[in-house]
Amino acid sequence: MLKIIFYTFIFWLLYKLIFDFIVPVYQSTKQVRRQMGDIQDRMRQQYQEQQQAQQEAQRPQASAKKTDKRDYLDFEEIK
Repeated sequence: MLKIIFYTFIFWLLYKLIFDFIVPVYQSTKQVRRQMGDIQDRMRQQYQEQQQAQQEAQRPQASAKKTDKRDYLDFEEIK
């Protein structure tokens, strides 16, 4: 009889340990990892958008630096 009570108590402790501690810790860890992955994806996307915006901003500047010879007039120095 004492053996049955002992095994029941051990089984109850294992049950409480598994379902009140291990399972919630596993679920919260899984949720935190998922959220961190989402945050990293958003940051990566923002970085890529920022890089594209910088590249687009540099394109007009590059074409503005090119000068057309028609923009300049030749002047002769008068003495």
